[in-house]
Amino acid sequence: MVRPLLDRLTDSNALSLGILGVGNIGIVHLKSAVAMPDVEVVAAADAVPENRARAERAGASRTYDDYGTLLESEELDAAVVALPPFLHADAVEQAAQAGVDVFVEKPLARSTEEADALLATASEADIAVGVDHTLRYQPDMVGVKEAYDRGSVGHVPYASITRLNDGPLGRPPADDRPPAWPLDPDAAGGGSLLELGVHCFDVLEWLFGELEVRDASLGQSLEIDVEDAATVLMEAPEAGTTITLHCGSYQWEQLPEVNTRLRLEGVTGTISNRDHLPENFYAGAAGSALSNVASRFTGDEPDVFGPTFYLRAHYDALADFCEAIRAGERPPVDGADGRRTLALAERAAELAAAEPAATDRDPDEPETPEVSL
Repeated sequence: MVRPLLDRLTDSNALSLGILGVGNIGIVHLKSAVAMPDVEVVAAADAVPENRARAERAGASRTYDDYGTLLESEELDAAVVALPPFLHADAVEQAAQAGVDVFVEKPLARSTEEADALLATASEADIAVGVDHTLRYQPDMVGVKEAYDRGSVGHVPYASITRLNDGPLGRPPADDRPPAWPLDPDAAGGGSLLELGVHCFDVLEWLFGELEVRDASLGQSLEIDVEDAATVLMEAPEAGTTITLHCGSYQWEQLPEVNTRLRLEGVTGTISNRDHLPENFYAGAAGSALSNVASRFTGDEPDVFGPTFYLRAHYDALADFCEAIRAGERPPVDGADGRRTLALAERAAELAAAEPAATDRDPDEPETPEVSL
């Protein structure tokens, strides 16, 4: 097979990487890894032939239709687990048997119970576990944290975060049937809380320290078996901050360029991620691509995904993991971080389930007035 032009020559010191699952996010990880100077994408695995063909075009040296076969057949330093959540535990177990460190797509698992078993397996095999919580790698979130850590607005009594995504049918018109597993609570573990909320929990604890969930509400805008909207009230005791989180998947025709809003209300001012966004998300993309081609021949560091914002965050998260593995260090976002976000999601779901329905309330109890902002 002829390797793509953008593929680079590897050397014996490169970290050998396998990609387990090359759907949408798996391809992002594959392209990121191919662009890294000291990483060699040895192989990729996916059950879908079209995905395997796409992975070969993107730079995978070999492809397999089963990730277990890949792990048995290849000599790897690490593997990216970009499979649906119901396969994460099995993939990590097989990687552990092969002595391969893993970078797991979020959510780490479908529950804290499953996460505990997964992490115990990894610990027994002495393999590292990283988790792809990329929100903390976005430049706007980095800007917020830097401003907050400087104390630029003093104490922050209140903060809010919103994260939105396309609904399960995708952007209208819904021409193709969506995958079944994201709408199956047994396969996915849940809906918006695990798809979107865990990212928010991670970046909030990165900012404020450990969170405590005080109340939550879950709902469906469509007749599906998982929540597609969630609102959570939290406190960060160490920071003395009250926080509201909303995440949801909606059938919008077009999402905004930035689908996450973070706002910190300080006693002397406000910090917003909107203040730290690039002026133009896509300007210079073609020029950046051409410079990346040239860097293969000059040995310069490629400006991978520089103008594309979200993809750059994925690149940086995976690069940090690979650097830690190469140095024999703990991944900067590890399994304990991934488990913590699951614990917060579970607590929110428990509180939401405990809320009495409107028909169950005491008729003599005064109603809480509706407040609109």
